[in-house]
Order: sequence, then C-alpha cells, then structure tokens
Amino acid sequence: MSASPDAGIPDWDPEQYRYHATPRLRPLYDLLARIPELPSSRPRIADLGCGPGGPTLLLAERWPGALITGYDVSEAMLAEARAYSGPTTGGGHLDFVHADIADWRPGSPHDLIVSNAALHWLPPAGGEGKPGGHTERFPLWVDALRPGGVLAFQVPANFTAPSHTLLAGLRTSPRWRDRLGRDAVRTPVAEPAEYARLLADLGCEVDVWETTHVHLLTGDDPVLEWTKGTALRPVLAALDGDPAARDAFLAEYRDLLREAYPKGPHGTWFPFRRIFAVARKPA
Repeated sequence: MSASPDAGIPDWDPEQYRYHATPRLRPLYDLLARIPELPSSRPRIADLGCGPGGPTLLLAERWPGALITGYDVSEAMLAEARAYSGPTTGGGHLDFVHADIADWRPGSPHDLIVSNAALHWLPPAGGEGKPGGHTERFPLWVDALRPGGVLAFQVPANFTAPSHTLLAGLRTSPRWRDRLGRDAVRTPVAEPAEYARLLADLGCEVDVWETTHVHLLTGDDPVLEWTKGTALRPVLAALDGDPAARDAFLAEYRDLLREAYPKGPHGTWFPFRRIFAVARKPA
C-alpha cells in the first residue's frame, strides 16, 4: 500500500507485485504465527495496505469468523482484491475499501490492526533520515484497540542492502541526479529497539524482532524484477514518457544488480532484512 509520497506516481501494478509472490508472503506467515489470541470470537480486523487481496485471505484463514476490512490507496490493487469480497466459510466477512494509511482513522473498536510491508510508504516524520510517519500514528491505532487487542506489522529494513544503495547511487550519479536525485536516499523505518520502546510507552506488551530471509529467486534478473514492483516505482514514474531514458537507466541498474547478486546454479540468492512488531493492549 502506498501513501501520500506516491502522489503523481502511476498506480501499483498487481501483476508486477506478484512476480515473486511466494517469497513476498513469507514475512506475513512469520508475523501471523506470533499474534496471540484475540479478545473476541468474532474479531474486527483492519488490514492496512491489503494489496491485491491474497494476503488478506490469510487473515480469514486464521480467523474464519472475523469481520475483515482491507484498506489500500491503489485502485488497481483494490480492483483485484474486491474479487474476494463477501462472506467467508467460517461465518465472517471480507471487504475492501479505498483509503490512505496517512489518513485512516478507525471508525470502531478493533481486535487486530495489521499491516504487511506497507507502513514505510508513509511520509517521514521529523525530517529526512527519520523513521516514517507511521510511528506518529501508533497512539491512535492502539487507542482504537479493544482491551487485549493487537497491533501487528512488518516493514522492510533492507535500505542499506545493495538493491537499495546501488539504486540510490545511480539516481544521484551525474547522469541522473537532476531527474532522479530527489528523495533517492531514504530510510523510512525505525530500528527494532525504537519500535519496542514506542509501543511499550503506550502500555503495550511488546514482541519485536528482526529476520533476514534469504530468498532463492529464479528467472532472468530476478532482483530487478522484484524492485520494479516496489523501490523502482518512483524512478519509472519520473522517466515515464521517455522510453529511451527508462531503458538506459534499467540497463545500468540491471548490470549493477547482476554483479551484486550473481546468478548461481540454484538461482539468485537475495537476502532481505525485515522488522516485525506485535503489540498487545492490556486486557
């Protein structure tokens, strides 16, 4: 899910985002495994940044009687997600609503507010180099939880990995900096200890951890294809309408990625660090 920094950027491409669907879902499975029992047998759940809807179905599998609403700012993602709308086999219900995380306000008490790889798109809080504005919304979201309710999220934390540092270096190089240098260097997430402190200060029982998944990707230039669905979107938007420049930039970035992530006999190994947080409001 995107937020206000995506103004002027073309809508998300669900097909491109699904290019590596299986490894993209791994963190959500890890997050769901650590969420404790919810306070209601028919829980109210918000999925912030639901994307094309497939990840939200995992919530319905875990809590089949839940009333689940997926929120996303991308109309392309929502068009696919809404195919899953309706009653669930366990007596619950799924629906999907257009909303920007930056503006979302819970309209009723929730048992679970969950977000999978979306909060880092919010505008930075406190200026350049500071964590994303999602941390400023923690008090609002925790306040909206029922006693015993849970706020759970995971965010990517690979902004110092070659996939991102090479991209930032290329964007700020002499050839490209005038067109692409703005906001090229961005670390929009906090470190685990900071998330733990912020959530504990709100009175929550906190479980925060980090994991580096070492994904084995297949296909030609798989890391390039991965970033086309996420980190490359602002670049592709800036070069929209100039296919020659777009192709030239992608060729330069592709060559850098091939050296940083060489293809081996089993495929391409792609380490990806993520930060997880599960905060339970006291019952």
